[in-house]
Parts: sequence; C-alpha cells; structure tokens
Amino acid sequence: MRGLLRAVKPHLAEPAAPGTPTIEIEHQVMFFDTDCGGVVHNLAYLRMIETARTMLAEQLGLGMVEMAAQGIYPVLLRTEADYRRPAKLSDRLLIRGRMDRLERARFWCEFEVMRPADGSRMVTCRQSLALIKMPEGKPLRLPEDWAVRFAHLREAK
Repeated sequence: MRGLLRAVKPHLAEPAAPGTPTIEIEHQVMFFDTDCGGVVHNLAYLRMIETARTMLAEQLGLGMVEMAAQGIYPVLLRTEADYRRPAKLSDRLLIRGRMDRLERARFWCEFEVMRPADGSRMVTCRQSLALIKMPEGKPLRLPEDWAVRFAHLREAK
C-alpha cells in the first residue's frame, strides 16, 4: 500500500519567494464549525481555506465583483488535504495561503491552518485551479501578465 501513496511536499515550510501572492486570515472556531464533540469538522477547514483562496484571488486581479462582471472564475480542480491535529471550539486559527505553481492553463495554491497559541499545524492543503469562462464553461489560458509577474512560479519544462 505504501508504494501507492504519493508524497505531498511540505506546505508553506519555506518562506514565499518575493513577488509570490500570499494571504493570512484569522478565524475563531464557532459552533457551526464543529461536531457534537466540539471538534472542527473537515468541511469547516475547507470553508476557511475557501475564504483565504477568495481573498488571494483578489491579489491576482480576480476580485469577486470583477469575476462576476467578466464571467471568469477560478474553478477548483483538485484538493489534497492532510488533517494533522484537531482544532476545537473557540480556538483562534491562522490560515495562510500562497500561489505555489503556474502552468499554462492551471495554477496551484498551498494553504495551512495553524493554531498560533501553541504553534500547532492543524491542516495542510494544496489545490489546483483553472480559469473558466461562464456560462460557457470554457477553460481559459492563464493571463499573459501572470507569466511575467509570477515567472518564478512557472512550471519547469
């Protein structure tokens, strides 16, 4: 079984290179984030990451109002998440995210959910996204200026 598992590189272990879009947001765990035992459930973590990803998109020129007006949206293609430690009711969490890699038609972002009070890493997550023109559902190439702005994140050929 071990041979079938793919190692996922450590998330946000190294500081982001200069010019890399990054985001940090805080979140206090509420009742609706938890199960009956007061432990944060997996969907709550993904919602926190979704919030961070939406705010990160603004740095890329993909603000919510602009996306709606243009009909161009970053669509989630893949999520890889490792749940490392449980967060609990009322914990104050820090969600960090950054753009990690750029390809021709998709890009990757990495996220981590931390509990600053004790330095615990709760969740690490890596996501792949593509830009889609709606309502046609047509995949688009990434903006040309991204290739220049984020050249350090381009996929090695």
